[in-house]
Amino acid sequence: MSNRVVAENNTSPARDTLPFFSTNSMELTHITRSASGVSPTLGQLLKRVGDVRKEQTGDETPVHQILDVSDTSSVETRSLPFVLSFNNLTYSVKARRKSITLPAVFRRQPHPLGAVTATDPVPGENLFSKTKTLLNDISGEARDGEIMAVLGASGSGKSTLIDALANRIAKESLKGTIKLNGEVLESRMLKVISAYVMQDDLLFPMLTVEETLMFAAEFRLPRTLSKSKKKIRVQALIDQLGLRNAAKTVIGDEGHRGVSGGERRRVSIGIDIIHDPILLFLDEPTSGLDSTSAYMVVKVLQRIAQSGSIVIMSIHQPSYRILGLLDRMIFLSRGQTVYSGSPMNLPHFFDEFGHPIPENENRTEFALDLIRELEGSPGGTKSLVEFNKTWQNMKQSRNTNAHSDSQGLSLKEAISASISRGKLVSGATNNDASSPTSMVPNFANPAWKEMVVLSQRSVTNSRRMPELFGIRAGAVIVTGFILATIFWQLDSSPKGVQERLGFFAFAMSTTFYTCADALPVFLQERYIFMRETAHNAYRRSSYVLSHTLTSLPALVFLSFAFSAITFWAVGLDGGFFFYFLMMFASFWAGNSFVTFLSGVVPHVMLGYTIVVAILAYFLLFSGFFITRDRIPPYWIWFHYLSLVKYPYEAVLQSEFGNPVKCFVRGVQIFDNTPLAAVPTAMKVRLLETLSRTLNMRITTSTCLTTGVDILDKEAVNQLSKWSCLWITVAWGFFFRFLFYFSLLLGSKNKRR
Repeated sequence: MSNRVVAENNTSPARDTLPFFSTNSMELTHITRSASGVSPTLGQLLKRVGDVRKEQTGDETPVHQILDVSDTSSVETRSLPFVLSFNNLTYSVKARRKSITLPAVFRRQPHPLGAVTATDPVPGENLFSKTKTLLNDISGEARDGEIMAVLGASGSGKSTLIDALANRIAKESLKGTIKLNGEVLESRMLKVISAYVMQDDLLFPMLTVEETLMFAAEFRLPRTLSKSKKKIRVQALIDQLGLRNAAKTVIGDEGHRGVSGGERRRVSIGIDIIHDPILLFLDEPTSGLDSTSAYMVVKVLQRIAQSGSIVIMSIHQPSYRILGLLDRMIFLSRGQTVYSGSPMNLPHFFDEFGHPIPENENRTEFALDLIRELEGSPGGTKSLVEFNKTWQNMKQSRNTNAHSDSQGLSLKEAISASISRGKLVSGATNNDASSPTSMVPNFANPAWKEMVVLSQRSVTNSRRMPELFGIRAGAVIVTGFILATIFWQLDSSPKGVQERLGFFAFAMSTTFYTCADALPVFLQERYIFMRETAHNAYRRSSYVLSHTLTSLPALVFLSFAFSAITFWAVGLDGGFFFYFLMMFASFWAGNSFVTFLSGVVPHVMLGYTIVVAILAYFLLFSGFFITRDRIPPYWIWFHYLSLVKYPYEAVLQSEFGNPVKCFVRGVQIFDNTPLAAVPTAMKVRLLETLSRTLNMRITTSTCLTTGVDILDKEAVNQLSKWSCLWITVAWGFFFRFLFYFSLLLGSKNKRR
């Protein structure tokens, strides 16, 4: 059993320890290195605790307790295995000019001697756009075990620098180099070894804290790790994040009471560090939190850094307590570095700059106020930027050999060492790999496992909001009831034929309109999906397939409910099974179409407008209002693109496809003409006169129009009913493929 010590002062624990909280005392506990000099991995520690517990009680559940040791001299300081360096990062965007001035229109010619004048054009600019530099020659480095904070006023470039380091800016737009242990980071490698915590807390509202972290563990931890070990990892993380009291509480949203803002922020951090990444980027993790909650969040980040991670975050204005937790700071002003170094050197820096920090004033507040004051002066912050460059050069010349030990490990060796210490739980190291990129897999689990977990999460979240499906089912059932009572037991007369046509047209369009509720489903999950897929939590194809599978049971229920309510009540003749299949195919195609639009349209109201408009066009060109042979040639293409066309023609073929069944007999031929009001005796005489004129015997019982005649009249004779069914199903698959490609192309989440 390895030695364990309780740290009485946890402000600066040894870097090679693995911190976690005891459930009972909430004291920070450290597990020291073993006698062999190699730090035990998290999995080894958990297994050791589980084995001892299992030997005693037969239960593998760990018991959190603190054991005293007499000798702590074996704790050694290890060399830094990871150094993230970035040099000369520059990023510019083109912005539209708010106004066009006359000097910009009538530019003077360049000075003959080559001097630049005030009205000379700037490279990359034109009459309507200008170039705005967001990052200008930013350099620095971050080391594991430390927190590097990026500070500055709003618009100074804090979030842009975090995005640049986290590979969220397109390579062709970002200039400069980003290296880890002297090697350029590939995008594929960075996705696996890093995590990015957004400023907004994007979580499923109806999942508890424990369930949220458990689903994250299922995504990011490998399938080879047992369920019990994943639960142990989640419980340890809950203790590390200080979320034990809120573990069984739902996250909540505007309509459901849940955890507090600070707890929500720590959950957001937890789901991204479940696999213990090497690099952790955070965009203003303390934004919107009170002082105590913000301090607790940064304290958690300090423990994460001390476990062997590089933590880089942007922060607006840290308090005095938070400042004591930071190891490195970069102050930005309009995309330029005005200070880079330790918080301890900040007073000395500004003292040499000629603006000493008063004794009782917060150092960061003073620095930010001075920077803002300089930004408003005629010379701007140019003097401070130049002084910082001089300061950095002097410091570099004094500390030329200060960190020579950090160059001892290559990236491949450092990653192997980190995995052996328990970092990158999702990565199965391959020491024979020729490059660091091939040492860790792209995804922790196979596609089928991802589909299962995604489906479980979706079902769990939906089950706790039954009102969403209840409203949709209610709309379908009420619509079916209204149609059934209006078109009750239709007869086979000419009027009955027209009423059946109207029923089918409205019923088919209703199935598509009721699918519009699928629109906000993905729009609410869009940013959660982008966050999770940005770092390879699961494949996009797995999300599309699980989304499809979880929607099918609801579609089957809605199809059966609508079919059962309307088929016998209306008095349809085409066969219930085919009618049900056609309803299900219609719901399937409509749901897929709306799902595809949700992947393209970014806003709910805009999406609803587009859905209603397009479905109205589909109904217009379906063949009910105007038959196919009467549609103008320049619009006939839309008729074949109409999703309503194929279900409508399929149910017509099923209803009127019987060549024996008669719909117009004898005097019924006059029903849809002005002669309908003529007495029956007169209609009989007219029928006899018509018989003599046509030289054929027509009586009151003679069949004049069959179902086939009706199909010919409606121009429904190109495709069979089964062909229409399969085409409708194929439309559903087609839109699912389009949805996948929209996710593939539209969720890159990178700046251009």
